[in-house]
This record gives sequence, C-alpha cells and structure tokens, in this order.
Amino acid sequence: MSDLFWLTDAQMARLVPFFPKSHGKPRVDDRRVLSGIIFINRNGLRWRDAPKEDGPHKTLYNRWKRWSDKGLRACIPGPKQRKKPVKYDKRRYKRRNRIEIMFGRLKDWRRVATRYDRCPKVFLSAIALAATVLFWL
Repeated sequence: MSDLFWLTDAQMARLVPFFPKSHGKPRVDDRRVLSGIIFINRNGLRWRDAPKEDGPHKTLYNRWKRWSDKGLRACIPGPKQRKKPVKYDKRRYKRRNRIEIMFGRLKDWRRVATRYDRCPKVFLSAIALAATVLFWL
C-alpha cells in the first residue's frame, strides 16, 4: 500500500541509539513497529485497525505503552509564590513561542487533536511522538 507511513533510512539512523537492546528473544523490526505507531497516531485509528504490514496490533500497543511510561521533563516554571519551586529549563522557556507553533501543527494529527487517548501519560506520549516526527525527523 502506498498510503502507509514508513520511516526513511536517515530517520531510522537518528533513532537507533534510543532503542533498547534486545534481551533473549529477537526484537520485531523496529522500523516496522515505529512506522505503525506513527501511522496510528497520525490518523487517529484504534490499535486494532493498524495495517497488517506494520505487524500485530498487540505488539504495536505494547511497545507504545512501554515507551510512553518512560516520562518527560518540564520546561515551564511554576508560579513565583509556590513554596517548593519547580525545576525547569530556562533556555527552553525563552523559546516558548516555538511551542505555540508546534501546537498549531499538532492539530494535523487526528489522534492528538481529538484527545483520543484518555490516559494522560499515553496522550502526552502521542504529543511527544508527533512533535518528534514533525520537528526532528
């Protein structure tokens, strides 16, 4: 099918250092799995509706859930009257206008725009994945 999303060799080369190492069982093709996860998030599909070319939907979901549990760091400061200050990245905070632009582009990803995922961790992971594809790959 020509309408499927596939990561290029250059994009995969940038992502390979971030994949976990295989322990025991050989891993399913990371390009295929990650391409399937991106396709699901971009088009707002259910996991069961994943194209067969991307592998089993259970594999896609389990890998997505495992990666989404890793977490993210904050870059926006808390209010000044807060008793315990929140650590944040000052350099990133100065460039917050880029975040406004990013949210405008994220609306093109149906799963993010419609808040398809109810779990906050999984929704935040969908935002992180979309941002990575849009701005880094």
